[in-house]
Amino acid sequence: MDCVVQYYVASDKSRLTGTNAENIILDDMNGAEVLVDSLANDGVEVIFGVPGVQVMDVLDVIYRRHRIRWITTRHEQSAAYMAMGYARSTGKEGTAMVVPGPGALNTVAAVGTAYAASIPVLIISGQNESHTFDQTRGYLHQTNNQMDIFRPLTKWCNRVTQITEVPEVINQAMHLLRTGRQRPVEIEITSDVWLASGDINLKTPAGDQVQPPDLKLIKGSASLLSSAKKPLIWAGGGIISSNASRELTQMAESLRAPVVTTNEGKGAISEAHPLSLGGTNYGISPALLQADTILIIGSSFQRRRNSWKPLPNQKVIQIDIDENEVGRNVPVDIGINADALPTLKAILGELPEKVKSEWQKAELDSIKSIIKSKSEETAPIQLSIIKTIREEIQDGILVPGINNIGYWCQTAYPVYQPRTYVTSSYYVTLGYAFPTALGAKVGNPDKRVVAICGDGGFLFADAELATAVQEGINVVTLVFTDAALGSCLRIQQKRFGNRIFGTQLHNPDFAQLARAYGAVGITLKDVNELRDALRSALGGNRPAVIQIPLPTLAQPWDMSL
Repeated sequence: MDCVVQYYVASDKSRLTGTNAENIILDDMNGAEVLVDSLANDGVEVIFGVPGVQVMDVLDVIYRRHRIRWITTRHEQSAAYMAMGYARSTGKEGTAMVVPGPGALNTVAAVGTAYAASIPVLIISGQNESHTFDQTRGYLHQTNNQMDIFRPLTKWCNRVTQITEVPEVINQAMHLLRTGRQRPVEIEITSDVWLASGDINLKTPAGDQVQPPDLKLIKGSASLLSSAKKPLIWAGGGIISSNASRELTQMAESLRAPVVTTNEGKGAISEAHPLSLGGTNYGISPALLQADTILIIGSSFQRRRNSWKPLPNQKVIQIDIDENEVGRNVPVDIGINADALPTLKAILGELPEKVKSEWQKAELDSIKSIIKSKSEETAPIQLSIIKTIREEIQDGILVPGINNIGYWCQTAYPVYQPRTYVTSSYYVTLGYAFPTALGAKVGNPDKRVVAICGDGGFLFADAELATAVQEGINVVTLVFTDAALGSCLRIQQKRFGNRIFGTQLHNPDFAQLARAYGAVGITLKDVNELRDALRSALGGNRPAVIQIPLPTLAQPWDMSL
């Protein structure tokens, strides 16, 4: 439906006289104004980006409209990561804006990460004027067929060359970000659109229509689960994307079924719940071998480090909003292509009051104890560090990076609420943690936000300390230093006869670097000083970097169960 309200601003386009987002016509407005009002009316509150000639008209409108916050980052990749952290931690869409060519291409690693982690990020790229397409003349930032680069990394791409297309394309982009499997969308808008003008109808924000699950499959699933003696729930990030944590917990309690969460799914059920077995580890969970019925929800069930397959007596039910994931990595007895929230509600409505679960509390406690004791045996230093972080962060948000402590968080860091743990999923993107944490803090200014970085990963985006100081984004970043790309160095130690090559690093003084940017910088002599330093940094009102020395330590996949 089109929206209808007059803006009488012929002499002063910076002043809006209508604010009813359900009823808007833009009277003789230019394309940049149409874009900003379309985004604002559709709920966009902040844009992360880097200015450049093809988007300067938009920045001017943002300045005049006062409807959207703009945050200038020091690198376009960081802008997309911040949009990702903002989106995952808030449940809203994250938005980044860049120039074409080098600007857009600098976002690619972050866009790929958001694609892997199923996070709704909107990338808006300016473009050269439409008449320059199909001409290879070396126009500013020109990249032929730029959208071809983004197609494998996004849910949808589109190019806008006419002002009348802006409301429709934004409406479609937001609809796609909010429905189905959440993944990034990229649109590019030619710069001649910014200066075009006309009477433009905005679109009503798209509704989030959810297709109901197949009732026959619901009844079959309920029957299979209610007759199971040892049902097990394997919960992925789809639970969090669907805001179905409460229903997951109800399902676990109704079935008396333990729950294992993937790294992306941590927080889908509180790990303080008696039925939670915590996050997946790097071996085969004993519960997975003992279960007779496995309910997989919102997870591809990709078992990267072992070749486990269902045993002959095990039944598998998989629920996923992405039809391509159902049965992709494991054969299923019942596959439901639907959103987790309505599907869980429907199955709960079909379950009997009494179930046949034979899981015993002592049995589940024993499984937890096995994992805990093996972890403590393999990684006592890491577990002590993680325990300190968990206690000091309280109800805050953790972004674990691609480093030893970050890896161990998957098993050892308990998460109690959804959207308080942000990962890079299977992309395992070095350097993502710090800028992603900044985006999470922008979206959750009243929460404590901590990034866990190694000395290699942090330097991918340390310039964003300037952004953090300028914008008052008070993230605390823990930089664990071993003067190496530790995971790769350990591979060389174990597999290549200790031939160390290309994995050792020369580091700056990270605390001094932070202070040079205007942030708080703290250097620890050893990990025993972490609690006081972290408490002080979290209690402060400035971005902070805590430098912590560590030797190269065992990885979680060194642990066998």
